[in-house]
Amino acid sequence: MTSSHNGESFGEQLLHRSLAGVDPDLSPVTYKTVMRSQTAQFADWPDWVTEPVRAAYTDIGVRRPWSHQAVAAQHAHDGTHVVVSTGTASGKSMAYQLPILSDMTSGVAPHATALYIAPTKALGADQIRALTALTAGRREFAHIAPCAYDGDTEPDVRQWAREHSRWIFTNPDMLHIGFLGSPGRWRHFFRNLRYLVIDECHHYRGVFGSHTALVIQRTLRLARAAGANPTVIAASATAGEPGHALRRLIGEDCAEVTDDGSPHGERTVALWEPTFTPGATGEHGAPVRRAAGAEAARIMADLVIEGARTLCFVRSRRGAEITALSTRQILAAADPELADRVAAYRAGYLADDRRELEAALSDGTLLGVATTNALELGVDIAGLDAVIVAGYPGTVASFWQQAGRAGRRGEGSLVVMVARDDPLDTYLVHHPEALLERPVEVSVTDPTNPYVLGPHLLCAATELPLSEADVAAFDAADVVADLTARGLLRRRPAGWYPAAGLFPHGEIDIRGGIGGQVMIVDATTSQLLGTVDTGRAMSTVHPGAVHLHQGRSFVVDELDLDDGLALTHPEDPEWSTSARQTTAMDITGTTRSWRSGPLTVALVDVDVTHQVVGYMRTLHTGEVLDVIELDMPPQTLSTRSVMYTLEPEALEAVGVPVDRFPGALHAAEHAAIGLLPLIATCDRWDIGGLSTNIHPDTGLPTVFVYDGYPGGAGFAERGFTAFATWIRATRDAVTDCRCESGCPSCVQSPKCGNGNEPLDKPGAIAVLDLILREVRG
Repeated sequence: MTSSHNGESFGEQLLHRSLAGVDPDLSPVTYKTVMRSQTAQFADWPDWVTEPVRAAYTDIGVRRPWSHQAVAAQHAHDGTHVVVSTGTASGKSMAYQLPILSDMTSGVAPHATALYIAPTKALGADQIRALTALTAGRREFAHIAPCAYDGDTEPDVRQWAREHSRWIFTNPDMLHIGFLGSPGRWRHFFRNLRYLVIDECHHYRGVFGSHTALVIQRTLRLARAAGANPTVIAASATAGEPGHALRRLIGEDCAEVTDDGSPHGERTVALWEPTFTPGATGEHGAPVRRAAGAEAARIMADLVIEGARTLCFVRSRRGAEITALSTRQILAAADPELADRVAAYRAGYLADDRRELEAALSDGTLLGVATTNALELGVDIAGLDAVIVAGYPGTVASFWQQAGRAGRRGEGSLVVMVARDDPLDTYLVHHPEALLERPVEVSVTDPTNPYVLGPHLLCAATELPLSEADVAAFDAADVVADLTARGLLRRRPAGWYPAAGLFPHGEIDIRGGIGGQVMIVDATTSQLLGTVDTGRAMSTVHPGAVHLHQGRSFVVDELDLDDGLALTHPEDPEWSTSARQTTAMDITGTTRSWRSGPLTVALVDVDVTHQVVGYMRTLHTGEVLDVIELDMPPQTLSTRSVMYTLEPEALEAVGVPVDRFPGALHAAEHAAIGLLPLIATCDRWDIGGLSTNIHPDTGLPTVFVYDGYPGGAGFAERGFTAFATWIRATRDAVTDCRCESGCPSCVQSPKCGNGNEPLDKPGAIAVLDLILREVRG
């Protein structure tokens, strides 16, 4: 399916077929555009590329590199740290394969080693397969012996890899615990480390990115202490300021390559807003939109009937299963022979099952697959006709990464983004330029957060005593002084050493948690389902909470914070749960602030005290079933917040009287939380908020939006620095929503601790207009 006629692109034809029977005046498509194709830009092979490497590429059909591949590889060969940030399927892996393979086959570095880091094990496994296919049957590459070293690697294979492999593929978690936790075992490998590859580096953001940055910096420190001088080569999907992102990760300067020389086919992009479901009402009688997953299932069924190979990205594992099931049900009624050509794909499947699904999608046996972001990275699936993105995936980078899965053979394709019932999604489908024309966001990390940095410094000291130069490089003088005062570090003439008996590596959760962990256990089988950091446990695994694991539902029976256990049993209720909690806020310091008339905006340090007081049960249709009370202990979080205050007289002057302050500010707060991910690489669940008509520390109407991590994760700071852009988008999202008094697409929040009461949508618009008047003034 690649032809077009009547002046329409191939993607436009598919879109029209998926809209067959829809009244044009009621079309859910809010925007459509056709992005033209691009031809390839080639370069000559660098003269240092060895003949075996060039021959290996020639054998798989690569006659010359694309321009960005050659430029990035040259930087790396010259010893310059480099990040190549180009589109999906642009061959970024060649940028690091060329210098690594050439060095290892040239005789210049007979003992050189390379380390590859990916955010997921699946991506690392795919890269090993690609490398093995490239070098298969050539004795010049036999000594490289590429090998995975991750949580799935058997102990005997791990030992073999340490002794024989010259190119190891791992992830930040294993690098931290398996390499840096036992540096003596890796002394030879680190001594010869010539290249460090960081793949998909745009995924390292927030607390996960901050942890990963410190793991990488500790790795470079050990390698240099052993006598090596590694060059870092990073690959990223199209990202904002990729050089800045890599510098935050490695703590050093680098070059960036962003001019994409790869070809791509014509692409039709459509933004789709589901209509309200007739007769369905949510919290406080708010209208409920048709679910993005249900809408995506219908679209995928239409595309499969047309013979279009389609990939549908959804936000959760359960969503992937439900979307695939719904699509099969639609097809069973319309064309039964097609029902078996649709499947789900997600993390948690066995590796053999995943490979079988990938092959079936690639060769056309499967026509439709509903997936989580498990297929966003790395897996080389070519020739797809269409991609459906069911709900904005959180970042522009992820959107383009998912969209790039279509048309990977240079052919025409269709991309449809279906909006969820969410303020950010609502904003994007009515402001397409914010998604399709906006520069990709800058990854937000803060490796200097003392709650993150402190534990890593203890790890670094056990790996190698900290010198004055190390403390300066980590920008850690205050944190080191605090650790020393607490007796965790000891100062000696040669530097700082760890206290006796300290084994800190196991205390760090690289994936984002700070503090202790609560284990989630199926009490009927004693199976460990997962973990959650203590700070989030009471709002996510409280008694009665519905917990999803690998497509199965469990209900929490008991939460024991002392023992770090949440006990569950399998159950498949017809509802989901969301915690209700009270919040108090104390300002402990001000970092930066500015004022304009009645408006003051500040970046502040705060102590946030939460107490879960109940939870709401919501049917899958969006209708609220009931609210159940709980009695849980309070918790205090020390973090960072962006805050604004307004003079009461100014609010009254724009038509918001005192009795409407709470509802107006509350609605404005909810909408701002929903839109912060537009400018900061976060999810709304990474942040929280509070609004009050008189705050005791300011004496004024005040709104806070804070990071949900101890010490902060950089999201609130991004809100402060891009305040005007953020508030303008917030105001547009609220006014664009067609509901009258507020709904989940504008001012209602699924995580509101007060049950979305009170909310005043017109008052919120007046508040946001007042702020924008002062910002412009």
